[in-house]
Amino acid sequence: MELELRHLRTLCCIAEAGSLGRAALLLGRSQPAVSTQLGRLERHFSRQLFLRSAAGVRPTPFGAQVLAQAREVISAAERIGRSTAGADDTEPGPALRLAATNTPILSGLVRRLRKVLPTLRLTVSSVYASSDIVELLERDEIDVAIGVDYPGRELVHSDALEHRGIIAEPTFLALPGDHRLRHRTDIALAELAGEAWFLTPDDGAGWPGVFHAACRTAGFAPAAVHEFLGDQLQLQRMIAEGIGVSVVQATIQPIPGVVVKPLTGTPLWARYLLVWRRAGQAGDIAETLYLSAADAYRELIARAPHFQTWLARTYTSP
Repeated sequence: MELELRHLRTLCCIAEAGSLGRAALLLGRSQPAVSTQLGRLERHFSRQLFLRSAAGVRPTPFGAQVLAQAREVISAAERIGRSTAGADDTEPGPALRLAATNTPILSGLVRRLRKVLPTLRLTVSSVYASSDIVELLERDEIDVAIGVDYPGRELVHSDALEHRGIIAEPTFLALPGDHRLRHRTDIALAELAGEAWFLTPDDGAGWPGVFHAACRTAGFAPAAVHEFLGDQLQLQRMIAEGIGVSVVQATIQPIPGVVVKPLTGTPLWARYLLVWRRAGQAGDIAETLYLSAADAYRELIARAPHFQTWLARTYTSP
């Protein structure tokens, strides 16, 4: 096999995550797929790169050398095309039309793009439904977007578009701080059968259908549903007042009066993905866009202790 940047990034992600399971989550891939790729890389080098144990994985001495070189190569690759001393940064760069669904990745992505591509003329728009995102891309009204899909319901689009998973994340619960289940480590969906729920509307990718399907599997239908499409702070304030509960993104930062808990058995997952037009500006910088989005998500994880706890408890094996 020929080494590619994606192989080196996989190795670095495994080392940073400390387990194949956590690395798979961060890469938006399955654990068997990551394990298979690592096996191929170890056969390529004819040496073991990581030691496996019940606690996770750690680099072998040879693996540490490969990782150091991999990081140097990745860093050098990311510098290609950036401004150099004496270059004229006053000339406007290419234009990029970016759209995003309801995701906390957006701000970190934009911040990184401005740093890496300072002359890029970036315009940003909010588009809630991923089906609308696909339509806008197909009509060449935007160049690239962050969309969402769900297990078994991969986003559908024509060959004019391409997509790449950024992260597959579990769906968590947000409850009032005085809720009867607030002290639980995790909560079974069925235990909330009698609650009023805040749910965002149809996103054209499978939501809220996947939520109702999970409720049916748990043996109930939601007693009451408040359809809500607003900012997260307003939602959390209503939860804190005891008006209802909600499923939320795993990286949410709860306000006082709100607690965030994982669902027992993790019945709900969502995948954020980068979608772009193959023939366009986004196609030329797709790798930069992906890396910026993935880095933005890792930063969100670092600010979400409840998510870190879930990761450590869930992925304790290699």
